[in-house]
Amino acid sequence: MLAKSSTELVRQQNSALVLSALRRHGRLAHTEISDATGLASATISSITADLERARIIEKSEQQATVGRGRPRVLFSQRRNCGYLITVIISSDLIQYSLVDYAGTLLDRFSEPRGEGGTAAFLAAISAGLERAVERSRIDRGSVLLVSVSSKGLAHPSDPVLVWSPVFGSQPVDFAAALKDGWQAKVILNNETLLVAGALLERQVKTQGGGEPVLAALSLGHSIGLGIARRIAGGVPEISAPNFGHMLHMPNGGLCRCGARGCVEAYAGFYAILRAAFEVPVDTIPAKFVPVSEIDKIAVRARQGNRMAQLAFRNAGAALGYGLSRLLSLHGHMPVFITGPGTRYQDLLQAGIEEGLAQTHVVRLGGMPGLTIVPDEPSLVFEGHLNLAFSIVDQDIIGSRQSMQAAGE
Repeated sequence: MLAKSSTELVRQQNSALVLSALRRHGRLAHTEISDATGLASATISSITADLERARIIEKSEQQATVGRGRPRVLFSQRRNCGYLITVIISSDLIQYSLVDYAGTLLDRFSEPRGEGGTAAFLAAISAGLERAVERSRIDRGSVLLVSVSSKGLAHPSDPVLVWSPVFGSQPVDFAAALKDGWQAKVILNNETLLVAGALLERQVKTQGGGEPVLAALSLGHSIGLGIARRIAGGVPEISAPNFGHMLHMPNGGLCRCGARGCVEAYAGFYAILRAAFEVPVDTIPAKFVPVSEIDKIAVRARQGNRMAQLAFRNAGAALGYGLSRLLSLHGHMPVFITGPGTRYQDLLQAGIEEGLAQTHVVRLGGMPGLTIVPDEPSLVFEGHLNLAFSIVDQDIIGSRQSMQAAGE
């Protein structure tokens, strides 16, 4: 019995490798799957036959471009095997995207976040999910997973937002947004965790490897950090430490979390606004500051206004000191900077370098690479798909093989 279970586990792992290769590279021929996964040709033949029989993948033919050779047989995911809905929650909007099993975006729309407590918020998301399936006329039962992302602290295993800038310590359980008729699994992740995972996957695709570990720093009204690394077997390990609410200055400026002296209380948009207008640091932070307001301060800073320049310089220093602690704990790694705050990098750079220069790691190994990646929304969406489909693939493989075993 133990040997049989071990064999089934290996087969599931190999099947997941095949699906992962198809997601990363698109339609592939038999030999290309073997090259991408390192699995033997006979193993690929057996797995693709099983996955095709289970209606998880399908075959298509590609006519030879030269001569009269036989068409190439290519494998790809079966698009209607199931669907995924991503829910991306930002400060003022909630974006819904419907994606088929092959990763094709079928529909996308956004709605205002609205006012009210957690009950009204979850009711709005429930209505948004209903709208997502109604617009595309698909059955709720065919949605395999709902993937939610937000700023704030996510529970390590449950789809519960433990703390958020809007609701504070009031927990938000996203499983409650799926009512009768829904069978989908619900997952929740911090937004910057998804960004870090997407950056790591991009490096694998474009460079065939890239850095073994990297950090993603998100700048905006909130300050977020994600760390992604490849461990044994190339498996990604992604985390989102609570960087924005790490202590920067004891008894310092008031943060939205209620504590004093957090990194975000000096580097978030509301902190830059507060410093530029010399507002007392114990003033209750604004819940949301439009980018247009920070743009005005940036214009003044670039024109030579001293207080505006100092506001950005201090924000950069808070980020730099925080990153110096990160490198001291986790070692030297490149940092990718994302989010709406990247438009002020020229004003933040000197402060960031000043803060980083204080750590022994940087003095010995030099400044880490700081790369600006301005299109954060694309990274968040990619991160959703990468993580969600890895879960969906495992679930589908496990359930289909269990059904086959039960029928034998």
